[in-house]
Amino acid sequence: MRRVVVIGTSGSGKTTLAMRLASVLGVPHFEMDSLYHRPNWTHVDDEELARQVASAAARPGWVMDGNYSRVRGIAWAPADTIVWLDYPKWLVMVRVVRRSVHRAATKRELWHGNTERFRNLIKLDRDENIVLWAWTTHGQTRARYEEAFAADEWSSKSLIRLRSPREARRFLDDAVGSG
Repeated sequence: MRRVVVIGTSGSGKTTLAMRLASVLGVPHFEMDSLYHRPNWTHVDDEELARQVASAAARPGWVMDGNYSRVRGIAWAPADTIVWLDYPKWLVMVRVVRRSVHRAATKRELWHGNTERFRNLIKLDRDENIVLWAWTTHGQTRARYEEAFAADEWSSKSLIRLRSPREARRFLDDAVGSG
């Protein structure tokens, strides 16, 4: 395991798992959100995102997390392992609400000076409200990854579907033991 993509719905813990796994494997971690978002919640265009993901994926070892379908092939093609955090909706919602409230309260910087804001947590625009985004996209994300995992295109990869935090802990423990 040297090139790993970690996927899952918003709030599932992709970045946390990816950072821990990268540390265990001794490889860099790349968070697609940090490649995409710029100051004041602006973002790079698709071409620039693709260039950045391709640059990261060209390295000999890495762990990358994110769900950007427009660069899926760029990240997945060189990967040897794809880890899907497929947690129940109720658990994801508890996590994303707790995380977002904490981030807003502490004004913790996410990427390039951006922070979550309490006012976004009450907006009805899912592009601005991560809680609403997680709620409305959970089922779509699951269906998209079930289809991808069933596709022959990715059958040469080690496809790992983790359905609970306990399974994720065991996966990390195994990675520590083999790393």
